[in-house]
Amino acid sequence: MFDPFYLLVDSSQWLERLLPQGVKTVQLRMKDKSQGEITHEILRAKTLCAQYGATLIINDFWQAAMDEGCSFIHLGQEDMEVADIAAIKRAGIRIGLSTHTPEELNKALALDPDYIALGPIWPTLLKKMSYPPQGIERIGIWKKAIGDLPLVVIGGITPERAPLVLRAGADSACVITDILTNADPEARTREWVEATAPFRR
Repeated sequence: MFDPFYLLVDSSQWLERLLPQGVKTVQLRMKDKSQGEITHEILRAKTLCAQYGATLIINDFWQAAMDEGCSFIHLGQEDMEVADIAAIKRAGIRIGLSTHTPEELNKALALDPDYIALGPIWPTLLKKMSYPPQGIERIGIWKKAIGDLPLVVIGGITPERAPLVLRAGADSACVITDILTNADPEARTREWVEATAPFRR
């Protein structure tokens, strides 16, 4: 279902720069935007992803994603509490869910998601985390628990670390800051594409 390289961005402007580098799975996670801006960003991202043959996943804004005909939504633990999961499924939209603890994993699996995310694997610079780093060993435990469901891992992953998490059982390695804060995001994206290529099915 997923490319082993899963890019997370906060703006469709990034997609104009990075999709041409070979990105095939991308999540759009927006913060502090008006409804009009959210709609504009989703539509622009849809157009760009269609142009480059990439899978687009919308974070959190499930109603806007439904309204604009998106095919994939990602929800965090708090988002899961308020999202209309039944309506999302009726619309034929696939769902990814974030997990950090065994209890959260059980809760997520009860909602019959299309993939599970686990993090942070290593400390991350993106935000102050409420959870300690999971470590490589947790990946295998999660993969065994979820079976055939794809497992996406996030947190402190670099092109050098990506093969480690993919060999440990992850289906996809998610990245944000390693690319978006890099002095040359395009070149760093190409490094990611190259590092994950041996795991591409």
